This record gives sequence, C-alpha cells and structure tokens, in this order.
Amino acid sequence: MEQLRFRQVHLDFHTNPDIENIGGNFDADEWIDTLKEARVDSITIFAKCHHGLSYYPTKTGVVHPHLKIDLLKAQYEACKAADINAPIYISAGTDTWISDRHPEWREARPSPDGRTYTQWGLAPGFLKLCFNSPYLDYLTAQIEEVARLYPECDGIFLDIINQGECMCPSCIKWMKDNGLDPSLPESRKKCAARGLEEYYRRSTEAARCVNPRMRVFHNSGHVAKNNTDILKYFSHLELESLPTGGWGYDHFPMSASFVSGLGMDFLGMTGKFHTTWGEFGGFKHPNALRYECMQMLAFGSKCSVGDQLSPDGRLDKSTYSLIGSAYKEVEAKEKWCAGARRVADIAVLSREAETGRREADNGTGRVLLEGHYLFDVINRSMPFEPYRLLILADDILADEDLGKKLQAYLRGGGRIILSGTSGLDPQKKGFVIDTGCRYIGESPYQPDYLKAGGFLSPEHVSSPVVMYLKSSQAELTDGAALGEVYYPEFNRTWEHFCSHQHAPAGKKSPFPGAVLNKAENVLYYAHPIFEIYGDLGAVIYKELAQKGIDYMLKKPTLKTNLPSSARCTLTRQKNSYVLHLLYANIMSRGDERVLSPEGYVRPSRKTEVIEELLPLYDTEITLDIPEKATEVLSVPDGKPIPFCRREGKICFTIDKFTCHAMIEIKTEG
Repeated sequence: MEQLRFRQVHLDFHTNPDIENIGGNFDADEWIDTLKEARVDSITIFAKCHHGLSYYPTKTGVVHPHLKIDLLKAQYEACKAADINAPIYISAGTDTWISDRHPEWREARPSPDGRTYTQWGLAPGFLKLCFNSPYLDYLTAQIEEVARLYPECDGIFLDIINQGECMCPSCIKWMKDNGLDPSLPESRKKCAARGLEEYYRRSTEAARCVNPRMRVFHNSGHVAKNNTDILKYFSHLELESLPTGGWGYDHFPMSASFVSGLGMDFLGMTGKFHTTWGEFGGFKHPNALRYECMQMLAFGSKCSVGDQLSPDGRLDKSTYSLIGSAYKEVEAKEKWCAGARRVADIAVLSREAETGRREADNGTGRVLLEGHYLFDVINRSMPFEPYRLLILADDILADEDLGKKLQAYLRGGGRIILSGTSGLDPQKKGFVIDTGCRYIGESPYQPDYLKAGGFLSPEHVSSPVVMYLKSSQAELTDGAALGEVYYPEFNRTWEHFCSHQHAPAGKKSPFPGAVLNKAENVLYYAHPIFEIYGDLGAVIYKELAQKGIDYMLKKPTLKTNLPSSARCTLTRQKNSYVLHLLYANIMSRGDERVLSPEGYVRPSRKTEVIEELLPLYDTEITLDIPEKATEVLSVPDGKPIPFCRREGKICFTIDKFTCHAMIEIKTEG
C-alpha cells in the first residue's frame, strides 16, 4: 500500500439544510491552484456530514436540499487530475436527519437514578446514534455506495466512532435475548462492546466491498492504548490532536510515541483554528502551525491540518496562505523523515493501556519530554528488550503474565523504575519483582512529605517536600533507602485543621520514600510521583523523578543543554541518524467563562498558544551511537557542522536555530 502523503488537509463540511447555494461557487481551477500554492498533496473531501446530508446524488441517504452540483465528484476529479490524493469522509456516529426521523435509534444512556434519557432538549448540537440499532444498516449502505462510486479514492474516513452504555429499544432487546439484565452496568458494557465490534466489522467490509485494499480509518478523537485489538480494522492512524482545541501541546508527542511502535503508517492532525472544529473565521498564528507541523515530523508523523469549507465550496485564501507557510517547510524536509525509525532508550509501560487512565502517562511524558530523554510509550504486548530502562508509573499492577515478562527483562540486563503501587500483584500482597522492600499497605495520610536522600537529593531543597497523593508504605529488606517519608501532624478534618491547606510535617515515618534494590536494577518511589508532577507541575517533583531516571539509565544516547521547554527526538535512516530539535515559547492565554448569554458562543477556556518564535543559541549535543560518524550536516540546507569524538561520543554545537532544526549524522555502514 502506498505510504501516506506528508501534507494533508482534513476538510470539515457540516452544513445545515437551511443554508443555500451549497457548492454553487466551486471552481475546479481555483480549487487546485489554491491547494497547489499551499503545497497540499492530499485533502479529505465530504460524502456525508454530521447533519446527515450528502454532497452527491445519493440513493441510500439524503442529498443536501440546496446542493447546486455533485460537489463530491467535482472535488474528486479535480484532485485526481492534479495528483492530489482525495480520501472521502462519511459521518458515522451522528446523523441529525435520520435521528430526527428515528429517535429510537439514538443512544439512550442510563442516568444515575436508574432512568434513561435520549439526548433531546433545546441545546444545539449533534446527537449520537446507537450502532446496535437499525441505523447501522442505513450507515453501511451509504459507505458501500461511496465505495462503489469511488473505488480508486484514497481512503474512507469514518468519524465519531464510539458506543456508550445504551438502553435504546435495540439494546434492551439484544440484552434480553442474550440473557443479560439491562439494569446492570456490566450487561450494558457487553452490549456496547458488541455494537462497536459489529460496527467495525460491517463498516470496514462495506468500505472494501470493491477494493480490498481501500484505506479505512475510524476516528474517535484519540488512539486508545488499551484497545489495540480493533486496529485490524484500520489501514493507518490519524492522531487528532488540536493543541488549542483542548488537547494541549503535550498530547501529540505522547500519542505519537505509542503509535510509532505499532508498525502502522500515521499522520498527526491539528487545525488551522484558534480553538477547535466548527470555528469559522478563526485562525492560529502562522508560527503556531509551523511549530505543530515540525513537531509532527520530529515525532515520526505525516501532517494533516483541519479546515472547514465555506458552504459555497470555495477555499479560504487566508487559511491556505497559513497552511502553505508551514507546508513549504514540510515539503523541503520530508525527505529526511520518510521511512525514519525512532531511537529510544526508555520505554513507558502505558498506564492507560493497563488501567484506562492517562494521568500518570501525562506526568511521565512531561518528565521525559522536558528532560530530553529518548523514549517510546508501549503496552505489554510490545517487546521490552530493546530498551535500557522501563518505567511503570504509579499504579500498574502486575498479573502473572506481566510479572514473568518483567522478571525476564531484568534477567536480560534491563532496569526498571516503579512508583506508588506499580509492580504489585493484583491483590496488592507484594511486589512481583525484587524491589529491596516489602509492601505493607497504603498510607493513612494525605498529603504527607518526602525528604529525599542519596542520588535523589534535590539541588536546592533539604527540607521535606509535600507530596499531595498518598504514598505506599514499604518496609526495607535488603535495599538501600533513598529518603524518608514524614507524616503530617494530622489529616485535615473539621476537627483538626491547620492554616489554609494541610498540616505541617510532624514525625518521621518508619517507611522509606524511595528504595534502590541490592542488584541496583530496580528503583522504587513510594509516592505516585509522575501523576503528582502531571497534576501540580512543581519543578521539584520533576527533579526527583529525573534524578532517578539519570541514575538508572547510566549511558543515555543523547545529552543536550536545551531548556526544558524545548523538545528533541532522534531517528534512524539508512546510513544516517536525523536529530530533531524543537523550541517555541508556549504560553497560556484566555480565561474560563461563558462569554455571552445571547446567541451561541462556546464557553472560553485557557488555551496554550504560540506567537513569537525565539531563536536558541549554542545548543550542545552529545550522541552516544555505535556507528562511526563521517559527517554532520544541517538539513535541508546541507551546511556542514564541525564535530569531534570525545570518549567515544560525537559532540557538536548548533550555533543558532529557530523553531526546528534537523541535523543529519552520516555514518559508515
């Protein structure tokens, strides 16, 4: 299958039936000229939108009442003639037209008091349909129709793919027919899982009814790390991650760091909007889009930028000037990204994959990104052996299978960092690997305090540090203690409280704050330190975590003096490495409030934005790679960079870069 192209646009077109002149001003020459000028080489075009309306003469669905031309065909033929790929979009999870006529097909989610409700009301917005209902027959007929009309299109993009617990008539019937009690959450979860699996199977079959190699992507806004079984229904992945739309700038690196290990081609998806989808007349600063696209390249991804087409079918000139400003740079650099493989020293065993929760993953990611470590995010089905260090953050319990895999990894020379309750058996009776300590139970205090010692000692603090989440009590056996836990005077209650938050540190507990086992291949933190850093952001928490990582990693592949807000990755191509350096001064702007009671305005919120791109000077790089370097070049300009070998490592300095630098290290063999 042809690899995904690097410079894509995802074109939203959700258009209310009361809007007139749909596609009436579409001009094929203008369309192609605009895309070519912006260096776009693939654009997702619409067959059917969330309103349930089609933009071609459908026989299975409903044509938009004010459609002037076969817009899908006109866009498709123009793109194919200009060698621009044209995947086709079909809204799957929502369809306002059919929802209004078949309300019994809507998801009816149970409320806390046991009653059910079907989304209705007067609030504007799209309603979710149930895949267990006859709606799935209606939907798959539409998918098959598009696949038969356009068997050579460049993929089918299916949107809003999720299935909640539902008590619509179809779900209740299925549960009763299969001996399940609809009043029980576990029954509703089984029904939901059945409906989602049925959707994946039938929709993928419909998309490939003519062309068995048709690309198919099912979008749910996030690639879940704990449900990779569904990937058999995907041809590739698209990582929806609009930094200003609520995802933030740390979401994409973590998502890409997981997906890169799945062996699937993938692209990142941001937006041209300042906020999120559905924003007409909203634009982010060109420097922000430039950084986002360079971040995609750095983390091994192709690029996609979200836009929303005007109802008359004309592309907005300002939008494509904005996109072009980033895509011209992508075009110049993509040669050094095609087929590149990530280099990583550290693996993060995803907490989301184990428990469904992301908080510890987010905190771990920030510690690693800000410390410029080379890492991947993995699940337990992926190999541990390629990595020098494995991190299990905060509450990853280890069943028999995972315990055996961890033990084998240690026997092979690997090192592990555990925190909180990670590494305990599912009953929390004890650790499944040698940690140098014995688990006793959960601390009765929250918060308590950590006074770190040994190689964990902070640079500027010698006093006990408040730790906001509960610690685990672990009794030292043959390991080395790296600090102590201090109890507060008391927990805060209506009877006992002190000052505005919590009581000060009182007596020292009998339990260590961290332990290094005798073999020095397992480091254990008693607190869930990664989630604490993710939640609170205090630099001292990061310092405590990074000191442990540095000690356990021993010989990192990369060392640099970049500031913590910069990012770096290292990739491998044939006979060369490519180092990516990224930097932008990301700021939080805006406020959280309802803007106006009149009309419809989305409530505002604090948003991470990029405006200025400031240069960085004298960036020092030390690389410890096994191959002999023959040349170091700045690419794509090809400028040689002086380098030397020091203690077997390659050392060089980047005098200055702005936003993104790519450095090619050519090697022998």
